[in-house]
Amino acid sequence: MDQKSLTTNQNKQAWNDESYQAWVTRFGTPEDAALKIKENPQKPLVTLLPHFGEVSGTRIMNLMGSNGTKAVPLALLGADVTVADFSEGNQRYALELADAADVSISYLLGDVLDLKLEDQEPYQLVFAEMGILHYFKDLIPFFQMIHALLDQGGECVIRDFHPVSTKLITSKGTTAKIRKHKVTGDYFDTSLTEQNVSYSKYDADNASTVLLRKWTLGDIVTSAAQAGLVIRSLIEEPNLSSDVFDKGIPKTFVLKAYKA
Repeated sequence: MDQKSLTTNQNKQAWNDESYQAWVTRFGTPEDAALKIKENPQKPLVTLLPHFGEVSGTRIMNLMGSNGTKAVPLALLGADVTVADFSEGNQRYALELADAADVSISYLLGDVLDLKLEDQEPYQLVFAEMGILHYFKDLIPFFQMIHALLDQGGECVIRDFHPVSTKLITSKGTTAKIRKHKVTGDYFDTSLTEQNVSYSKYDADNASTVLLRKWTLGDIVTSAAQAGLVIRSLIEEPNLSSDVFDKGIPKTFVLKAYKA
């Protein structure tokens, strides 16, 4: 096993098994999904654009960018976008989505910690979002890679699930009226956990599992700083859904930093 990332054979196999078909189930065929994205490219980016600023003409790296559903709308808005991800199924969906949307994106297939920096022009923006950080055993190399990819003054934006919701809270009940939350976790637990691959909710027959390491908020911010990034802000976000029972619980966070 790689001592820095959790790109084990188990994790890679889980993401390569059925991810393409899962995204077809979730978003429709790349052709159908592209039609929706082209109607309103800002919609898939509604939680990110306020943190990105103007993207037209910007070189953007989407680390572990999965199926391209963020990269393609960014390209439609005029950005020069590259995705790095280790899943062949994700790559296939993303490139077909870009082709159907009549835009071009670059896709680097492999472990993001193994990117050949000598082959990369500097990026003005590097971002990763939603279910990314728990794939790393050590966050500092991940943030060091971001630092190396960025141009001087370039921005890093990480939006991910808040550790309070992933490490502490469990929810039971299928509707807002009966859902109950309990603090059952150990916030400081450092053990690896095994759980279903995230796209399995769109593929009922898929039983693939992945290994994850859940981080505290302090771990995340400190690792970014120790990698040489200058922290600009840490924004803790409530649940954006209509579920009133989740309103007082932080669900996501946005870490913004830059390369001095």
